[in-house]
Amino acid sequence: MFCGGGSAGHVIPNIAIIEALKGITDNLYIGTDGIEKSICQSNGVSFFECPAVKLVRGKIFYNLALPFKLFKCIGAAGKILDDVKPDLVFCKGGYACVPAAVAAKKRGIPVITHESDLTAGLANRFIAGKCKKVLTSFPSTARTFGNGIFTGSPMRKNLFNRNSAEARAALGLDMRPTILVLGGGSGSEIINRHVANVAPILCKNYNILHICGKGRKTGAEIYGYKQIEFANDMGLCYACADAAVSRCGSNAAHELIALKIPTLFIPLENKRSRGDQVKNAEYFTDSGLCRVLHENDLTDAALIDGATALFSDKKLKSALAESTVKCGNERIVKEILSTLKAK
Repeated sequence: MFCGGGSAGHVIPNIAIIEALKGITDNLYIGTDGIEKSICQSNGVSFFECPAVKLVRGKIFYNLALPFKLFKCIGAAGKILDDVKPDLVFCKGGYACVPAAVAAKKRGIPVITHESDLTAGLANRFIAGKCKKVLTSFPSTARTFGNGIFTGSPMRKNLFNRNSAEARAALGLDMRPTILVLGGGSGSEIINRHVANVAPILCKNYNILHICGKGRKTGAEIYGYKQIEFANDMGLCYACADAAVSRCGSNAAHELIALKIPTLFIPLENKRSRGDQVKNAEYFTDSGLCRVLHENDLTDAALIDGATALFSDKKLKSALAESTVKCGNERIVKEILSTLKAK
C-alpha cells in the first residue's frame, strides 16, 4: 500500500516505484481526494480515499484542533487497512501519509518512508519512529535517522534514453539549443513572470520550453517560445533540454542532475517554504552540480545572464559528467522486498 500526497512531488515518485514493482507485488494507494487521486486514476493504480489534516504555518488557532481531526483520520485509514490487509505501507512524505502510517504501525504492518529533501519534512519526522526504514535521497539525511538508509531518489523509467530529435519534433521545437523552464509548481509565479518578460530576448538564440502550470499560459506568440501547462511525459521535455531553469525541489533537482542537464536553480525561499529548497540548492552548489540564482536577486537581466551562462560553463558540465547522482529505484525496491521477506 503506497501513500503520500498534497503535491505531485509526493505522488509521482510513488508511481515510479509502483512501475518498478510491476509484476512483483500488487500495488494499491491510499490518499486524499487531492492530486494523488487523479494521478493514480490516470496511471491505473487502485485508489482508496482517506481524509488527512495538514499543519498550516502561521495559523495557531486552526492548528489547535489538529490532534482531534488526526485521530479521526487515523481511524478512517485503519478501516481501509483492515479491509485490504496490506503486507507493507510505503510512504512518500507529506501530510497525506500520516494517518496510514500511524494506523499501520498500530496493526503491526511494517512501514517504510522515503524522504526526498536534505532536511526532513514534518510528516516524515513525525512518522520516522514508526517505520522499519527511512529511505533518503541524500546520503547525509540518512545519518540523521537511526533507521535511515540512503537509496537515492525515485525516478520514472521513461525519463531516460529518449531521442532528442524526436522529442523536439513532437513538441514543435527547432534544432537550436533549448532551455527548459519548470514553472508549473505552486510558488513559481515569479519565475513564470520573468521568463515571459525575457522570452523575446532569449528566443533570438534559443528555444524556451516553458512548463507554466494550469491556467498560466500567456498566449504570447514568440518564435521559439513554447508554453505548456502540464507535461504528461516529462521524459519528452527533458530530452529537448540543453539547459534548464527550475525551483530546487528534490525530485526535479535529482532528475535534472541525473540526466546531466546544466541547471539554474531558483530555490523557493518565501514564507510558504520551510527552507528545504535552499538547503537542496546549497548541497548541489557545494558539489559543483548547478548554478543558483536567489529569488531576492531575480531580475530579468539576472535571469538572462544566469540562463545563458549555463551553455558556456565547462566546469559545471564536467562536474555533471562525473556525477554519481542516479535513479534510486533499484535500491528502493531492494529495501521494500527485503522488508517483505523479513515480515
